[in-house]
Amino acid sequence: MADFLTTPLGILVIIVAQVLLVVAFVMISLLFLVYGDRKIWAAVQMRRGPNVVGPWGILQSVADALKYVVKEVVIPSGADRFVFLLAPLLSFVLAMIAWAVIPFSDTWVLANLNVAILYVFAVSSLEVYGVIMGGWASNSKYPFLGSLRSAAQMISYEVSIGLIIVGIIISTGSMNFGDIVRAQDGGWGLFSWYWLPHFPMVFLFFISALAETNRPPFDLPEAESELVAGYQVEYSSTPFLLFMAGEYIAIFLMCALTTLLFFGGWLSPIPGLPDGALWMVLKMAFFFFVFAMVKAIVPRYRYDQLMRIGWKVFLPLSLAWVVLVAFLARYEVLGGAWARWTVGV
Repeated sequence: MADFLTTPLGILVIIVAQVLLVVAFVMISLLFLVYGDRKIWAAVQMRRGPNVVGPWGILQSVADALKYVVKEVVIPSGADRFVFLLAPLLSFVLAMIAWAVIPFSDTWVLANLNVAILYVFAVSSLEVYGVIMGGWASNSKYPFLGSLRSAAQMISYEVSIGLIIVGIIISTGSMNFGDIVRAQDGGWGLFSWYWLPHFPMVFLFFISALAETNRPPFDLPEAESELVAGYQVEYSSTPFLLFMAGEYIAIFLMCALTTLLFFGGWLSPIPGLPDGALWMVLKMAFFFFVFAMVKAIVPRYRYDQLMRIGWKVFLPLSLAWVVLVAFLARYEVLGGAWARWTVGV
């Protein structure tokens, strides 16, 4: 068996098995994310939420997914059929393949790229095309306007996210997620992580992640509580399910990025406790809980407020922070708290 695994076919089998393992983790997590989102929102509003299908309603997401799959796919008569069906598939696939470079521990990663951050940015930047294609192919003004708003919003907040991550790259000297996590490994536990030296940017990154994923209170392209829902209003059945799944997977990816960039990834928060993938998953779950709480308690912004915050507040602040971090790292202020690249030298 060991000899077989060293052959080209054996290596292919290992790669396929690893890919299926990551896909299974993300898809199973997706069911619990939707369930948790609804339960948290219900608890804030003092109601029960899903509680019928399965114990404590835990199989409600499975029932909803089956309902979407078996329903008829309705395509508007004036729509571009090929692009109409390609758009949700593109959104879902791009959201999935970004997980290829996300490490769950020091050795658990599908593709350990030296430019992993650039890979995630390239893939996430392409996700906007699925939204634009869906709105345009529907051949209706409401979806088209929703897709344009979504494109403007996603592009605007990608800029601030990129500049915030540049500060992390300056501190680490690497674009590899494993190197970024290892740079946060110190004797102070959670106080060695990047959330402390990059403290102001944690909030900017989190708010930008909300806007980047069209999450409330920045869900202007969708406005899910409104009568007309934005770029996916003409979608039903499985195509709509793919759009929704792609959005939740992108949200979970932002939780993973927050964990890796600022909160030590798989590192234990308490010195002496073993590190591992469990810490990574627990931190991701916590940040999704925060995402859900924001959805439940923060009122929606107007679109002009959303764009003004992105360009007039977040962009100047994140750009100024890059300059400040470069200065602090160059002169190794506070013992090199912003210059972790010296650790590996």
